[in-house]
Amino acid sequence: MTPPPPTMRAVAYREPLPVDRPDCLVDFKVRRSADPGGEPRVLGWDAAGTVVAVGGQVELFAVGDEVYYAGALDRPGVNAEFHAVDERLVARKPATLSFTGAAALPLTSLTAWEGLFERLGLRSGALERTGALLVTAAAGGVGAVTVQLARALTSLTVVGTASRPETVEFARRMGVHHVVDHREPLVPQLAEVIPGRLDLVFGTVATDRNLPAYAEALNPFGRIVAIDDFDSLPVGVLKAKSISFHWEFMFTRSMFQTPDQAVQHHILTQVARLVDAGVLTTTATRDLGPVNAANLRAAHRLQESGTAIGKTTLTGF
Repeated sequence: MTPPPPTMRAVAYREPLPVDRPDCLVDFKVRRSADPGGEPRVLGWDAAGTVVAVGGQVELFAVGDEVYYAGALDRPGVNAEFHAVDERLVARKPATLSFTGAAALPLTSLTAWEGLFERLGLRSGALERTGALLVTAAAGGVGAVTVQLARALTSLTVVGTASRPETVEFARRMGVHHVVDHREPLVPQLAEVIPGRLDLVFGTVATDRNLPAYAEALNPFGRIVAIDDFDSLPVGVLKAKSISFHWEFMFTRSMFQTPDQAVQHHILTQVARLVDAGVLTTTATRDLGPVNAANLRAAHRLQESGTAIGKTTLTGF
């Protein structure tokens, strides 16, 4: 197959600007041989596409394979026509999904899988594992995949938070047993649906504000995993019940070049099998058209609004 051309189309930013600025993202062409030190930065991490070239040491893929991945933060992002990615972070995309449907899954699936089965210590397929799991923002990208995996691969009772009719409906479609409103006090709502208290929390938003409620609602020796960002965390409230707190960041493996990076290849392979078996579904809910600066600004604006459901995608150039 013909190698990629010496130039490609991409969308990047030169300085951090508010999303309502028309120049916050710019279309441009990147010379593949250019010194990256002076180049604008290309964002975007989730992608699905076709392999057009492989390195000399590649063993898992060949030209023409259809793949999906979330990539690594230390490489240019995927808002470009061509991407270079470590094969250990890549898997063949689900055969039953379009490229668009597949592109919605890698980052959220890796985050959900690592959070559940590595940080919280669950075992995939351990259907004897009972108890109750709370997933915040269950209609969001990570939350929706977390709910699906927990329902498919464990026997946990899954409670999701949502506040609007459309997010409640989407969370139920993803598989939650119960929905509680994250705009209202959590503890009394949880006591109504889970009389025996929680065992696990997967926090995607507002973990710092909700931590006292988690400490009250969790059983002794409960576990919390969080993926959101905040300046400080009052972890002292967890001591009396010996509740453990864990971080999940799916870029850790690639960022620190850990020897087990290929785990992400295996996770994505398993996710693809579950999708093709009809056990999991894509969380893609809205496609905004081709990759260009205007459509990316619209996508960023939607994500920053805090009202997005599932995953927003862009397709082609």
